[in-house]
Amino acid sequence: MWTKTKDNQLTSQDIKRYNLVIWKVIGGFFAFLILMIVLTWFGVFGALPSFRDLENPKSNLASQIISEDNKQLGAWFVQYRTPVTYKQLSPNVVHALVATEDKRFYEHSGIDFEGLFRGVVYTMIGKKQGGSTITQQLALNLFSDKGRAKNKLKRIIQKLQEWIISVQIERRYTKEEIITMYFNTVDFGAYNTFGINAAAHTYFNTTPDQLTPDQAALLVGMLNAPGANSPINHPENAINRRNLVLHRMAQAGFLSDGQAADFQKKPLGLNFNITAHNEGLATYFRQVLKSDVQKILEESNTTKNGVPYDLDRDGLKVYTTVNASMQQYAEEAQREYMQQLQVQFNNHWKGFNLAKSIKNYKLLMSEGVHRSDRYNDMKADGKSDEEINEAFNTPVKMNIFSWHGNIDTVMKPIDSVLYSKMLLQNAVMSMDPTTGYVKAWVGGINYEHFQYDHVKIGTRQVGSTAKSFTFAVAIEDGYSPCMEVPNVPITIKYDGQEWSPASQDTKDPVMTLRGALAWSQNWITAYVMNEVKPEPVVELIKKMGVTNTDITPVPSICLGSFNASLFEMTGAYSVFANHGIWKEPTYILRIEDKNGNVLYNHTPKTVQAMNEQTAYVMTYMLKGVIEDGTGSRLRGRYGLTNPIAGKTGTPQDNSDGWFIGMTPQLVTGVWTGCEDRDFHFRSTSLGEGANTALPIFALYMKKVYADTKLGIKKNVDFDPPKAPLTITIDCNAYKQQNQQTPAKEEDKKLSF
Repeated sequence: MWTKTKDNQLTSQDIKRYNLVIWKVIGGFFAFLILMIVLTWFGVFGALPSFRDLENPKSNLASQIISEDNKQLGAWFVQYRTPVTYKQLSPNVVHALVATEDKRFYEHSGIDFEGLFRGVVYTMIGKKQGGSTITQQLALNLFSDKGRAKNKLKRIIQKLQEWIISVQIERRYTKEEIITMYFNTVDFGAYNTFGINAAAHTYFNTTPDQLTPDQAALLVGMLNAPGANSPINHPENAINRRNLVLHRMAQAGFLSDGQAADFQKKPLGLNFNITAHNEGLATYFRQVLKSDVQKILEESNTTKNGVPYDLDRDGLKVYTTVNASMQQYAEEAQREYMQQLQVQFNNHWKGFNLAKSIKNYKLLMSEGVHRSDRYNDMKADGKSDEEINEAFNTPVKMNIFSWHGNIDTVMKPIDSVLYSKMLLQNAVMSMDPTTGYVKAWVGGINYEHFQYDHVKIGTRQVGSTAKSFTFAVAIEDGYSPCMEVPNVPITIKYDGQEWSPASQDTKDPVMTLRGALAWSQNWITAYVMNEVKPEPVVELIKKMGVTNTDITPVPSICLGSFNASLFEMTGAYSVFANHGIWKEPTYILRIEDKNGNVLYNHTPKTVQAMNEQTAYVMTYMLKGVIEDGTGSRLRGRYGLTNPIAGKTGTPQDNSDGWFIGMTPQLVTGVWTGCEDRDFHFRSTSLGEGANTALPIFALYMKKVYADTKLGIKKNVDFDPPKAPLTITIDCNAYKQQNQQTPAKEEDKKLSF
């Protein structure tokens, strides 16, 4: 018991005893604290990260897809997080963080005891005041999978672990490294965005080194409550928090009061870009690329400490040949024309009974139903065929694609199958013929709704684009483009069978080989095939890179009766533009791990597919397609009068439309068609490649030429061969020389 004097004053002995109790309590508290720290250190409350863990902290890093022009085309990720170095951070974002979260960051060694004491005092009087340093927050981000604990006792233990880890981090890393690690790990809330690099791209479509003070303040202001301070969902909160950060930057001397006031008046200025697997540039390319990268790493047995790389978590960098600007132009060209073409297609079929007008309609619709996710899900749930049929004929809410944006509607699932089948698909690929580098890759019209790639994965009948291969063999054999051939029906006897091609359009009764190719004449093409025979043509096709399809050497291949991918056909035509040399179409340059170590370097293949003179003569012949042939609208309607060679292609029944255009610096292939070949234009005037594919090439090239930074020159012609040309291409000179079909061929009997 305390004793008091007559004046109710404590005696000196009582005061000593009182002080002793206080010191015992304080000492006991610190002893308990030290004991808890020791127990935490030895892992009694859970294992602490090892030295190796500190040197290699675990975090899910997105693998980046880098374009030729050093832009991020996209990423593969579980968490959208791509690391940066300290040099890649704007001073503005560093200043904003230090001023807001940890003013004494450069003075303490992981634990700010002044800030900690202030936090305790504020807590005791009922006010919230954070006491965690940047290093402590980093420790929590790196080594706590579940984030900040909500249970008070667990939070105390977690806090002790943070202290210990923070001290260890401070011993092993510089302040700059800690700042960098922090910015690479923090959560910016919406759309799975982690790290300052992802945040700068998502909210401002920029890089961290370009962040202005107000942008940096907005992003740093989000950190303590990414949801509540989201500039998308809560713009007023975001502005208020941003302005508070700017005020603190001024208090810390990083901005003047006037600068802070000016930045506080600015609007948010967002340039919002969602990074998602279904969004952004080159979605189809990224799908194919991911599969190829995985295959490369597996086949080369490239691992991380014996464990296969995870593209969604290990932060690889894949450097590609695709040019971001050219990719954008290709996608824009597709979008601009395909919505017009779809209107033509819809009007073309308006009022027709599709079930009666389209071949194999019932079979194709049945296949469409059975391939749908809805059908497979219902089958997996044990639904009967009757129940599934009823479900497909019952209207439900769904989201469908349109060229004017996705549409939320109510529709029978069976009608949605037909809707999809009546949509025209399209693919574009553009490459540099001299290097083989792919510059643009558009595999379809909308990856969210249609994920099948039509550049490399899909194959279709190539139609008249195959005619060039037959003519190339003839030129190689010494035929002149000026040679005249009767444009009459022909029957070819081959391997015990007879084949008589139809002719879609008969021009003049006699035509030169150049004119016949320009106007895609079937009879004269068949005549040339009968002269050169199928086997050499197949051999040439394979040399030119069309190898994924087994092409049977029969006469009909001259009219494109075989299937091939746009990837292969564009690569094949690059041979003509590249002096007869086939350069393997290449889109992967190298793969690096997160530390910049090279895991893979691509070495492209090269094949001398034909001699230089043949290639040059073929470009001359294919220029005739544009100057006065099936591709002439490229000049008349689209005004592209510069040297361009190319070939249209329209297989049987107008089921596919092709155009492959060539300049000395770019070869670009375009394909258009429905999901099923029986869904197509009924007339050649609408369904031919000149109408369904060529316009996209034209729009794309006009955009490319307009961007002078790309270096694609407009008025450059194909280089002639180094040696003097031995094949006559001047038809007046050819007539004067009175040259006919080579004498060795004169006695061949043809069946007309």
